[in-house]
Amino acid sequence: MEVTCLLLLTLVPMYCKGQGVYAPAQAQIVHAGQACVVKEDNISERVYTIREGDTLVLQCLVTGHPRPQVRWTKTAGSASDKFQETSVFNETLRIERIARTQGGRYYCKAENGVGVPAIKSIRVDVQYLDEPVLTVHQTVSDVRGSFYQEKTVFLRCTVNSNPPARFIWKRGSSTLSHSQDDGVDIYEPLYTQGETKVLKLKNLRPQDYASYTCQVSVRNVCGIPDKAITFRLTNTTAPPTLKLSVNETLVVNPGENVTVHCFLTGGDPQPQVLWSHGPGPLPLGSRAQGGTLTIPSVRAQDSGYYNCTAINNVGNPAKKTVNLLVRSMRNATFQITPDVIKESESIQLGQDLKLSCHVDAVPQEKVSYQWYKNGKLARISDRLLVTRNDPELPAVTSSLELIDLRFSDYGTYLCVASFQGAPVPDLSVEVNISSETVPPTISVPKGRSVVMVREGSSVELQCEVRGKPRPPVLWSRVDKEAGLLPSGAAMEETPDGKLRVERVSREMSGTYRCQTARYNGFNVRSREAQVQLNVQFPPVVEPTNQDVRQALGRPVLLRCTLLRGSPLRIASAVWRFNGHLLPTAPAPPNEAPDHAELRLDPLTRDSSGSYECTISNDVGAASCLFQVSAKAYSPEFYYDTPNPTRSHKLSKNYSYVLQWTQKEPDAVDPVLSYRLDIRQLSLRTSVTKPIPVRRVEKGQLLEYILTDLKVPHSYEVRLTPITTFGAGDMAARIIRYMEPTNSPNLSDNTCHFEDEKICGYTQDRADNFDWTRQNALTQNPKRSPNTGPPTDISGTPEGYYMFIETSRPRELGDRARLVSPLYNISAKLYCVSFFYHMYGKHIGSLNLLVRSRNKGALETHAWSLSGNRGNSWQQAHVPINPSGPFQIIFEGVRGSGYLGDIAIDDVSLKKGECPRKQVDPNKVVVMPGSGASCPPGPLSFGPLAVFLLAMLR
Repeated sequence: MEVTCLLLLTLVPMYCKGQGVYAPAQAQIVHAGQACVVKEDNISERVYTIREGDTLVLQCLVTGHPRPQVRWTKTAGSASDKFQETSVFNETLRIERIARTQGGRYYCKAENGVGVPAIKSIRVDVQYLDEPVLTVHQTVSDVRGSFYQEKTVFLRCTVNSNPPARFIWKRGSSTLSHSQDDGVDIYEPLYTQGETKVLKLKNLRPQDYASYTCQVSVRNVCGIPDKAITFRLTNTTAPPTLKLSVNETLVVNPGENVTVHCFLTGGDPQPQVLWSHGPGPLPLGSRAQGGTLTIPSVRAQDSGYYNCTAINNVGNPAKKTVNLLVRSMRNATFQITPDVIKESESIQLGQDLKLSCHVDAVPQEKVSYQWYKNGKLARISDRLLVTRNDPELPAVTSSLELIDLRFSDYGTYLCVASFQGAPVPDLSVEVNISSETVPPTISVPKGRSVVMVREGSSVELQCEVRGKPRPPVLWSRVDKEAGLLPSGAAMEETPDGKLRVERVSREMSGTYRCQTARYNGFNVRSREAQVQLNVQFPPVVEPTNQDVRQALGRPVLLRCTLLRGSPLRIASAVWRFNGHLLPTAPAPPNEAPDHAELRLDPLTRDSSGSYECTISNDVGAASCLFQVSAKAYSPEFYYDTPNPTRSHKLSKNYSYVLQWTQKEPDAVDPVLSYRLDIRQLSLRTSVTKPIPVRRVEKGQLLEYILTDLKVPHSYEVRLTPITTFGAGDMAARIIRYMEPTNSPNLSDNTCHFEDEKICGYTQDRADNFDWTRQNALTQNPKRSPNTGPPTDISGTPEGYYMFIETSRPRELGDRARLVSPLYNISAKLYCVSFFYHMYGKHIGSLNLLVRSRNKGALETHAWSLSGNRGNSWQQAHVPINPSGPFQIIFEGVRGSGYLGDIAIDDVSLKKGECPRKQVDPNKVVVMPGSGASCPPGPLSFGPLAVFLLAMLR
């Protein structure tokens, strides 16, 4: 089992960087992923350009203490289908296969409760180029009194793109322009915003009959290739024309097979014929093949408009529409209308009476009605009239008018609706007219005006209708803010006057209206009544869960408050401690409190624990839960420590500066010490160390240095405060080995390539292939022998380095370029130091270039080496004197064969001159197996070790 030894070093005593280390959040947006345009320092809040379909990665780098929480939102478009409703709470926003609609301004909001939140934004511009569409339009005009005609052709090329596309017109393989041919004109129509270009062929000539190509380009932005479309113009070019095999309105019976042919009568080139149905898709089971549409066993719901469209991109598309009507009838209703002139609402002898009958039918105007009285066909006379299309009634309604109603007119009337000669069943409705036929009344049964029901149960609201005939009852809600019924409809019809609701919720409380319908009964003013529904539900309390901290010996007051409930009163309040019932004093008489309280005076170790207050309102109960203790809050790790990692490559160790503050230290007893547990992530065992401290103040920054951490392993650190009460809340974080990416300074900024971020270096997009990061454990076991290093400069199998693989498909002269971050100049002279390994008989070249950003991007060669240099790591020191912000570039060039792998490691950039005395690179590190050994000598200690020894003395 591997044993990991850690030297845990405290600065004696632990010191404070100063009060008030709490700082408001600050944010900065870093973009990564497959961006097309990236600012040289990889950090920008300008436009971020990305190709449609690529992966968008935005990272919000935050500082501030405590650690800020990050939320992503956006304005235009949507980052996902529900992005604006569900914001992304993460420091990194990742969108796979980004679409053009997801472009817009993205906002990163960081807040930590100190000061105002930090908000940064970046605009994402999604680049795309669709396939162009080319349409042709022709005009013929008379010239000079009809002596001859001029024919003009317009070729219109349209494309959707971002950025706006550039158009190139070609005849055959020759590019067209105004200056080269007077017979053509190229222009952009008004209000097209750059997405359309028109080629106008004036007074068509014989040479104009040719192939025309519209080529569109976004100038290879984001690597988007050009696209083109070609059209062959001939003297037979013509727009499409169509003819239908049926009339524009086609009436069929249900169950019939419907076939409609759409014939092409013209068009060159050959048009494409398409069928569509509005507003929905074609019926299930239908077949559209060419110009023929077949619908087997047609149904009533298949009625609608069917469109046949022919397209050949010449002129306008040809379109023919068939209105398919499938005969059907449903929903037969009747109305009894007393004498309107005399404003009567009841049937009276000597007054007029109108009986109306209506069905919803397709086609509506083809419905015929017949009236029967007492089973016999009604005879039309001066006193009995049948009318159709009464303007006061729905369209195609049949009415039977009885003039000067007599006793002999009493009887049973039957209205029969039918389609003459069609196999559609008739619909009929019966109306009885007698002295007992009276208008309706509506009321709420006694004791049912107010209905009380518990949430979750079923309820029935009832209104009684009297009268003959009894019409349906329509239910709606009176509360304007409520609006819809529980079913989701604004109004609901019930034949028996009962509205049934399942699983009642508290939102359904309110006033409900019941009213008589004006159909299937008297056509008079609706009668109304109201029912009040009160839904009882259990109490809602706060806090539902509260963490209460207090020092030992101090009093604690716990309060549980009733917020909502029906009824809104406390029937009982019961307190429990760790599950055991506590005695409570009764509430004062004639008092209806909205809360329950429990006082602990004083707080002791034995009285610390879980307290639960259960409040009941006779319908249900709800609980407030309090976790009461004197234990300390968790530490707050400080994430803004500058350069917390210090690495020692040759010993394969690194140290880490761990900093933190104590959350609310005055809320409980003073923190006496901390327990530190640290564990390598690949192991199960951990090392524990007590850390004594003096009195800790709020905002005081505490520091601890962890040393002898193994490169490149990560560690889990757990920190627990200890008080007289005992252990407090633990805080944990992961420490990862990270190499520096900052600008050169006096501190150690050597890049060992142990971190996946490779110190901010990036692969150049303009080269032929990439550098590869690997170590002895990740090497390909089938790699080419006799080339490349077996390990990194430290000689350990875990150490990483960068190298170029020169095996196939690499060819002679292929280049791989590794580009550093952008460094802002602060000195006149710098020294670039690095180790290189160039072993193999096909070694090409290793070049070091400096890219200056003072006036544009200018690259200069600073150092170059070629050929086989042996199986050893060697060191180079290269002086550079950039004139402005700069980057360094390592360029590996492939030689004549596959035995040409080149590697680099331990790259550093320091201000000032390079060492004058160059160490023999062949004696720095000799690879295992070469037969050499290191000479004996005194032990060497690094600066940190010397400092520790001095402290111990």
